Amino acid sequence: MTREHGERGDGLVASKPYRVSIEDVGDRAAAAFLGFASGDALGATAEFLTPTEIQAQFGVLRDIVGGGWLRLPAGSVTDDTEMSLCIARSIVEVGFSPQDIAERFAAWLKTAPRDVGATCRRGIRRYIVEGTVFAQPSEMDAGNGAVMRMLPIALASVGDSSVLAKWSTAQAHITHYHPLSDAACLIFGQLLHLALVGHGKPRLLALTDDFLSHYPTFKFDGKFVQSSAYVVDTLRTVLRAFFETNTFEDCVVRTVNWGGDADTTGAIVGALAGAYYGLQEIPRRWSKKLQGEVAKEVQRLARDLVARSPVAARPLNVDVPRVFLRGLIE
Repeated sequence: MTREHGERGDGLVASKPYRVSIEDVGDRAAAAFLGFASGDALGATAEFLTPTEIQAQFGVLRDIVGGGWLRLPAGSVTDDTEMSLCIARSIVEVGFSPQDIAERFAAWLKTAPRDVGATCRRGIRRYIVEGTVFAQPSEMDAGNGAVMRMLPIALASVGDSSVLAKWSTAQAHITHYHPLSDAACLIFGQLLHLALVGHGKPRLLALTDDFLSHYPTFKFDGKFVQSSAYVVDTLRTVLRAFFETNTFEDCVVRTVNWGGDADTTGAIVGALAGAYYGLQEIPRRWSKKLQGEVAKEVQRLARDLVARSPVAARPLNVDVPRVFLRGLIE
């Protein structure tokens, strides 16, 4: 990656032209999607377990071994990756279309997947029965099912924060229509945008602090909180693990060993850590363990999404978030 300026000591970017290497962004995107699927497969084993139960069974869970409450074969992914693949394939094949994404969700649900979140199932069934693409606002929609599938949206919109904001809420509202879900989707997408173009943790932390000033309910500290499907718990877990670790593997391992909704937290943090640390930091024993063509497909789709993104069209005028774009989701 080439910059025409350096980052300042406070993590903010000086107001000079910014140039990126599309090849580097593509590599980071591939790492993000591979990290996502790997974190999903690793975390599925620990889903709904407590840290004490995980320790009793595995010591520290570091390898993709399958099992868990779904009794998955080692290397299988869950609804997190499967729904994300629906979105990625849709954007690559037809462009961004909530209707097409909803159609693919419906086709996926009809295959009787092993695991589907209750809110996702309800939203997809509404589309199947009523034909309405978007849900109505609901206090019941503050789960993590929308943020867990945000990665393809971030990859397809990298380079344009306004596109990210519009697409993130549109995909979310197919099943989840709640301000906390919307906020989590957007900050996760914005952090991915920064990591994809090579910014350091000080810049990502500055953006996170600004987000937390608007949504203090997401604030995290060193105290353990069991991650649940509630989107606030999920994002707290992800942010704490990412900012408290210094390698990809440590970040994902720490996350899944906290248990709870470990496939989703593992997937989300795997995407962010993958984009930040790069392909070379993802353990080969994990990527080789992924079943079927998953490892190859996620990397191919990631590069295809970046090739269609705004950053590919204007690499010398990259729009990266400087503050949390709260106004765009209200």
